[in-house]
Amino acid sequence: MDGMEYDESGFVEAEDGTRLFFGSRGDGPGVPVLLNDGIGCDGFVWRYLQPHLAESRRVVHWHYRGHGRSGPPQDHANLTIEGLARDLRLLMDRLDIPEAVLFGHSMGTQVELELYRLCPERVRGLVLLCGSFGRVTHTFHGSDVLSQMLPGIRTVAKRHRGLARAIWGRVPTALALRLAKLSGEVDAVTIREEDFRRYWEHIAVMDPDVFLELLDAAGEHSAEDLLGVIDVPTLVFAAERDTFTPPDLAEAMTQAITGAELFLLRGGSHAAPVEQPMTVQLRVDKYLSERVEVAQEPERASA
Repeated sequence: MDGMEYDESGFVEAEDGTRLFFGSRGDGPGVPVLLNDGIGCDGFVWRYLQPHLAESRRVVHWHYRGHGRSGPPQDHANLTIEGLARDLRLLMDRLDIPEAVLFGHSMGTQVELELYRLCPERVRGLVLLCGSFGRVTHTFHGSDVLSQMLPGIRTVAKRHRGLARAIWGRVPTALALRLAKLSGEVDAVTIREEDFRRYWEHIAVMDPDVFLELLDAAGEHSAEDLLGVIDVPTLVFAAERDTFTPPDLAEAMTQAITGAELFLLRGGSHAAPVEQPMTVQLRVDKYLSERVEVAQEPERASA
């Protein structure tokens, strides 16, 4: 479903028995990379970056519990940002990945920050794309309206599960894309319909309860207290027209993380990694070669 190609794929079992899907591609000498999706996603945003990175290193992509090919969460108490970070650490253990560069898009930035909190010694670098340190429902479109509405939406969805599941994802892809373009949620010029379709098709088959529960968790989670102690090379991407996580959040994270670099994708939306793939690839290559794979050890020694 995610449209990505893997050399190896399989499942690992989380602590509560949830089956977690992973796919691995590439085996080059570069530092391994772990890709972390946004909420409701199963890899569409990595479609261009994954094969590019796999030319020089191992790239592992995984599906969160309740997403994509992973199984439904066996214990909903683990359906939190912290719970997903524990899943990621377990995945690294099972795949024998002692350390890696973490890439996260949207909510994935929160997941990778929490993994850094759990085991900083296993993180060689952080790439934060169109994301925030937390409380995303309080900053959506620059206001806290979503955080105020979400409890009511969850209550209605639970009371009318059958209706919610029937309505969920029934909007045709072409109409959804048109609305997204008109509202500015995606860049009407650079977004490709096939890329948007991959995202929308996954949303359509997700359990709405899982989506809303995790959205609520992401809205209440914050790793702001962690930013000042991060001591690995960090690259922050912001998209100029991102309405989900506005650029000022990326600027704040960059200022709070010692030595972090900010790169602004002009004209980009929240889906900028698939709207401007070549620009993202070139900037990531520069970051990896100049800050992770050459200067990593001296940078840590001087921290």
